Amino acid sequence: MTNPPSRVALVTGGASGIGRCLAERLVRSGAVCVVADRNQALVEETAAALGCHGVALDVRDVGQVAAAVAEITASRGPIDLLINSAGITRAGETHGLAYDDWKDVIDVNLYGVVNCVHAVYPQMVGRRAGQIVNIASIAGLFPAAGQVSYVASKYAVVGLSQALRAEAACHGVRVSVVCPGIIDTPMTRNLSVKAEKASRIEGLIPRGIPVERCADDILAGMERNDATILIGGLARSLYALNRASPRLAGALNELSVRFLNR
Repeated sequence: MTNPPSRVALVTGGASGIGRCLAERLVRSGAVCVVADRNQALVEETAAALGCHGVALDVRDVGQVAAAVAEITASRGPIDLLINSAGITRAGETHGLAYDDWKDVIDVNLYGVVNCVHAVYPQMVGRRAGQIVNIASIAGLFPAAGQVSYVASKYAVVGLSQALRAEAACHGVRVSVVCPGIIDTPMTRNLSVKAEKASRIEGLIPRGIPVERCADDILAGMERNDATILIGGLARSLYALNRASPRLAGALNELSVRFLNR
């Protein structure tokens, strides 16, 4: 009897944070894992540390994404699992954002997902097998003031994932979206705040739950094929609040902005 082939996984944003932690666990489970990140030095370091493969990739560039997916498929085999974890944020009131802040956030967070899905999903449909996991945020379910560009991108990722899940189920492909609360990652610790009172905002951001716990909860949700994987009590509470009383959620948002502007 021959051993079944190992699952091939592509993890974008895989050189740090949630992506790296997921990649570590996938390697441990026997998957053939490829971590992708636009920071080449960090990709190489991560691949060496985890014992996996690495590719320098800017997910904003559809041509780069297509070429990387073609190379992975040719050298490793068809991609069975795509985890879109690449993401950035900008915090601060909207009138303080430059246009480039908007563009950077939406290009990475939304078009990064679009480009990867465009490259990988048709393969999965052709094979009638595969799984796509998009890392969004509780900001994709709760419209947090002070992160409007990030909220816009993550709401789009949630909607994309939910609509794609319905289509994909007809083709044997599973799709989930992950909505974490605040997680202890480099992105949280190095949050870029565009505001006059940036230090005050940064000082109010809690450290968040350990990334290892987040990764374990994501993998458990993937195994169950959950449509939406909420991570942490904060995420569950904000989601429930916004569903039960959008007016109260809006009032809470307004109160938070007024407090920061005192």
